[in-house]
Amino acid sequence: MMGPMLIVGAGGQLGEAMTSALGGRERVVAVTRSELDVTSLEAVRALVARVAPRVILNCSAYTNVDKSEQEPLQALQVNAMAVRALARAADDLNAVLVHYSTDFVFDGKTDRPYTESDPVNPRGTYASSKLLGEWLAMDTPRHYVLRVESLFGGAKAHSSVDKILANLRQGATVRAFVDRTVSPSFVDDVIVATMSLLEREAPFGLYHCVNSGWTNWAALARELAELVGTPAAPIEEIRMADAGLLANRPLFAALSNAKLLAAGVEMPTWQDALARYVAKTTRLSPI
Repeated sequence: MMGPMLIVGAGGQLGEAMTSALGGRERVVAVTRSELDVTSLEAVRALVARVAPRVILNCSAYTNVDKSEQEPLQALQVNAMAVRALARAADDLNAVLVHYSTDFVFDGKTDRPYTESDPVNPRGTYASSKLLGEWLAMDTPRHYVLRVESLFGGAKAHSSVDKILANLRQGATVRAFVDRTVSPSFVDDVIVATMSLLEREAPFGLYHCVNSGWTNWAALARELAELVGTPAAPIEEIRMADAGLLANRPLFAALSNAKLLAAGVEMPTWQDALARYVAKTTRLSPI
């Protein structure tokens, strides 16, 4: 019998959604950060040897972009050193490592969607730690590194999309960037794409894995307002330079899915993803 799938970081947004989605159709072993110190090579190797997975899905990450500037060691340990430990453990068993990265590896000084071959230029501690994690994941030959962006959805939904949606439903004013362009990623679609790559045995390597198309945050907020039936909701457009954020964000961070599509995996548009997510959260809301 082939080994199970090991989900690391099962307590986070993507990890929880991954565990929930795959638990009914796959043999899954899921561990949270409290159950596994991902920064310990010994602990990781011991767990992987015991579980003997065929696939390791690394959903663990230090995601607080601004706090990373104040806690660079913690960001480096989780976003890079932990990946090195998982890559080495995967190598021990010839397992496939799936690791998730970010649009922040780019500087945002462009006007077209980034491809996987475009040069990277991280502009902060979080971004640098994630780029190092990519390189370390690639140390094991059997790897998929998937860059996601502005992730939303799942039971542990605390993303920018989720905050905008909550404010719209409460009738509160929404403040949204008019000059930061993104390709949002719905967790449900990221999970489907991940499984498609594995099932198709697509070529190993680096892929962008976002919903198709791109938008700025103010336009996304207006799309959400239409979807929840509040088209006249107060949406205040703000600029990145006026936000007083500690860490730099790439202004134009749209990602191209062309390589993923060439591998046979088509990502729905961000508009379609938002519509499905709003419908899903409406069904799950208490009456």
